[in-house]
Amino acid sequence: MLEDRTTAASSPTTWPTAYPQGYAVVDVETTGLARDDRIISAAVYRLDARGEVEDHWYTLVNPERDPGPVWIHGLTSDVLEGAPLFPDIAEEFAARLAGRVLVAHNAVFDWQMIAREYARAQREAPVRQRLCTIALSKELRLPLPNHKLESLAAHFGVVQQRAHHALDDARVLAEAFRPSLRAAAAGGVRLPLHECRPLTEWQDRPAPRIGRQAGNSGYGGYPQGSWRPSRKRPACPYPNPGRYEEGKPLKQGMRVAFSGDTSVDRELLEDRATEAGLHVATSLSRLTSLLVTNDPDSNTSKVLKARQYGTPVIDEAAFGQLLRDVSPAGE
Repeated sequence: MLEDRTTAASSPTTWPTAYPQGYAVVDVETTGLARDDRIISAAVYRLDARGEVEDHWYTLVNPERDPGPVWIHGLTSDVLEGAPLFPDIAEEFAARLAGRVLVAHNAVFDWQMIAREYARAQREAPVRQRLCTIALSKELRLPLPNHKLESLAAHFGVVQQRAHHALDDARVLAEAFRPSLRAAAAGGVRLPLHECRPLTEWQDRPAPRIGRQAGNSGYGGYPQGSWRPSRKRPACPYPNPGRYEEGKPLKQGMRVAFSGDTSVDRELLEDRATEAGLHVATSLSRLTSLLVTNDPDSNTSKVLKARQYGTPVIDEAAFGQLLRDVSPAGE
């Protein structure tokens, strides 16, 4: 394995001219995963065309609301009270992103959160392309046990110091991205670049009440591990429109099941699906519209049933992208 890492880290003799000229490795911590959740901290490592670090930047952001899962990110209301608002840091953040490809682990999530914050501030984020390191690791066929950041870091021997701290997560990702980028260049691998379309309009729903939280309390003052007073979700109000079809959007009412590890906390990912109008199923049946898994070749009971029933299967990154535009029920 060490030999593989050395090969991946070596710089190719000829660098692909089609590769971007610079990257902004980004991590944001947020109050949650819903469309009206807010950024509470952000970090950017700027890299040159070959993945070498130019500089880095970090800031806290006052979300003007409850900070959400404190037990994950460690940022309480007291810590964030004196932090700048997003409009106050928007210009500096934009300067760090301008002219570069945004790189993140599960990049569609970070991009969505950033785009929404800029839309709220009546501005546009200067990002035109993004690159997801989960997708890149798949293109490189890295032998990872799952698609979590810590697994990617361990593969390249990068030591995490403070998981779920935006600055350290961005540092870890920058250090893991550099050998990934060089391996891609050496192997002539096409980078999985995706277009970013900034939001131009935004309308917030009423924000949740801002609560005073201790370091181990949860959302709205509930104990750690209970994101809501009860994990029991309400019944999906929409009828199941049938199975997901590749190339088409998800539809409200579709029955979605999850299997295996996810880079985003599973309960938060399920919350996001529920808020989009999907039916989150704990088991898989002939009625299941879609199975989300980062390991479609595994032999878990859900994956085996999906093969048996012919249930469509996609990975977490693709699912995150589809969540951007879920069609209303009946369309």
